[in-house]
Amino acid sequence: MPNKSFKGKLDLLWNQNKFVCVGLDSDLDKIPKSVKGKAGERIFKFNKAIIDATYDLVLAYKPNSAFYEAEGPDGLEALKKTIDYIHKKSPNVLVILDAKRADIGSTNEGYVKFAFDYLKSDAITLHPYLGKEALKPFLDRKDKGLIMLVKTSNPGSGEFQDLEIEGKPLFLKIAKNIVKDWNVNENVGMVVGATYPKELAMVRKIARDIPFLVPGIGAQGGNLEETVKAGADKNKKGMIINSSRDIIFASDKPNFADLARNKTIELNQKIIEALK
Repeated sequence: MPNKSFKGKLDLLWNQNKFVCVGLDSDLDKIPKSVKGKAGERIFKFNKAIIDATYDLVLAYKPNSAFYEAEGPDGLEALKKTIDYIHKKSPNVLVILDAKRADIGSTNEGYVKFAFDYLKSDAITLHPYLGKEALKPFLDRKDKGLIMLVKTSNPGSGEFQDLEIEGKPLFLKIAKNIVKDWNVNENVGMVVGATYPKELAMVRKIARDIPFLVPGIGAQGGNLEETVKAGADKNKKGMIINSSRDIIFASDKPNFADLARNKTIELNQKIIEALK
C-alpha cells in the first residue's frame, strides 16, 4: 500500500527527482494583459495556464492566500478553483496553502475546516508562537502537512527569531520542540529560508529528515548551491524549494506559460546537479 501521509507523498515525489514548488503568488496587477476577464477569472485562467505548463515537473504548488483574499469573493473562488484543478490535473502533486495561520485552539478549528475540508489543501504554513496546545486542531490532522515558520527568509527575521533563549537562538528552540514534541504524527515540516544558509544548516542538523519548505531562491537572492548543501537531509531529499515570481512572472507576454515551464525545468536541474 502506498504511504498516504504528507511525508510519504513527498518521498514518492523526491524519488522522481522533483524538488520544485511553484508559488502561485498570482498578483492581479502582474498577470499578463493577454489574460482577459474579471479579477477572479483572470487569476484562475493565469493559474491554469501555469499548472498546465508545469504539473509534470513539480512536487507542489503553493498559493499564497493573501493574493486571493485581496480580491474578495472572486479571489477566494479563484483559489478554490485553482486547488480543485491541481488535484484533478495531477492528483500526486501537493498543494501547500501559504496562509501562515495560528490562533487559540477553538479559532484554529475554523482555519482547519477552511484549509483542509473546504479548500482541500494538502498542507498549510503555520506560526508556532502560540505553542503546541493551541495548534492541536492542526496537529491532529495526521494526513495533512503542517509547515511551521522556523527561520523565515525576510531581512528582518532576526528581530525575534535570533533572540537567545537558553543560550541558543529562538529559531533553534522552535526546531527542537518540533522534533521532540510536535511531530508525533510525522506530519510537521519547517519553513527555513534560503537567504540564511548557515542557519539552514543548523536547523537541518537538529531536524534530521523533517521536510523543509525553502523560500528565498530567485527574487529574494538565496544562493541555490549553498541552500541545497545546507538543507538536504542525509538521503539527499528533504527539501521543497519554492520559487514564485521568477517562474510565474518570467514573461508578461502571451507565451508566459512556456517561459514558466522553462524556468521550472532549469531550477529543478540545478537542484539535482547541486545534490550530486
